[in-house]
Amino acid sequence: MLPKYLSVLSLGALILTTGARADDPVTPAIPGVAAGGVVVDLIKDGFNGTEGPIAYSDGSLLFTETNADKIVRIAADDKVSTFLEKSNGANGLALTPEGQIVAVQTKKTQVGVVYPEKQKQVLAENYQGTAFQRPNDLVRANNGGIYFTDSGTRPSKENPTPPPSHPGVFYISPAGELKQLATDIERPNGIQLSKDEKTLYVANTQGEHILAYDIAADGSISNKRNFAKLDGWKKGDDGTWSSGADGLALDDEGRLYVASNSGVEVLSAKGEALGVISLPKKPQNLAFAGIDKKTLYVVGRGAAYKVPLLTPGIASRAK
Repeated sequence: MLPKYLSVLSLGALILTTGARADDPVTPAIPGVAAGGVVVDLIKDGFNGTEGPIAYSDGSLLFTETNADKIVRIAADDKVSTFLEKSNGANGLALTPEGQIVAVQTKKTQVGVVYPEKQKQVLAENYQGTAFQRPNDLVRANNGGIYFTDSGTRPSKENPTPPPSHPGVFYISPAGELKQLATDIERPNGIQLSKDEKTLYVANTQGEHILAYDIAADGSISNKRNFAKLDGWKKGDDGTWSSGADGLALDDEGRLYVASNSGVEVLSAKGEALGVISLPKKPQNLAFAGIDKKTLYVVGRGAAYKVPLLTPGIASRAK
C-alpha cells in the first residue's frame, strides 16, 4: 500500500503546485517561450466556428465565430460575450490605430471595415471583376497596407463539385489600390509580417513549409522561399498530405507561432524549429493578448484556449 499512498500524495502535490490535473495539456520547456508544465487552459468549447483572433484595445481578445456570423469577445476573466452580430461571415481580423476592425468576409466575399457600425466600408470585393472565393486571413502593415489570402474553393460534403479554385495572395495599398501578389500557392491561409515588416510569411495548408517573401517599398513581394519545414506535415485519413498550416502570430523577439496539424509550432526568427505546444483539438488560429500580451490565445474546432508565455507579443500589433 505504501507505493500507492506515495503516488496519490505526489499527484496531490502536482495539483497544488501547478494547478494542473493529471490529464491537462501542458507546454514543453521552450527557452524564452514557455516553462515546462505550464497548463493550457480551455476557456470554452462548443463554438460554431473559431477563427481570426486579435488583441483588442482594452486587453480582451476578439475572435470570429464564422459560421454563427458574429465576433466574440473573451475578457481578461475569461468571460465570453458577443461583441458584434451579423459580421458577414468575418474570418480573419485586423485592427486600425483608430479602432476600426477590418475583416475578410465569407458570406458576401469581400474585405472591409465591419466595426464600428457607422464606419462600415468595403475595401475590396473582387479582383478584375472576378469575385473572391474564400477570403481567409489578413494582416495590416504600419503604413495602412493590408495583405490578405483567398484560399480558393475545395470539395466538401455540402459541395462536392465546387467551381475551379483560384487561390491567391492580395495587397490593398494605403491608397486603396488592389494588387494580386501570388497565384502559385495551393492553399494560402494564415498570413503575417516579420517584426521589421520586411518579410511576408504565408501558411500553405497543403504544403510542407511556411513560405517567406521579401517586401518592396511599394508592398510588392519577391524571392519566394521555404522559411521553415513544419512538424505537422502528415498523411491524412483521406490519403492526402498536408501540414494543416493555418493562423500565424509573432512574439516580440520575432519568433513565429504556427497553428498546424501538430498543435502550435514555435519557430525562431531564422526558421528553426523550437518546439510544439500540443492541444486537445487541432488549432486554427492564434494571437497574443491580455494587458501585458504574454498570453497566447488559440482557437480551433469550436474551442478556445489560453496559455501564459514568457515573451509577449508585439505591443503595437493586434496579434
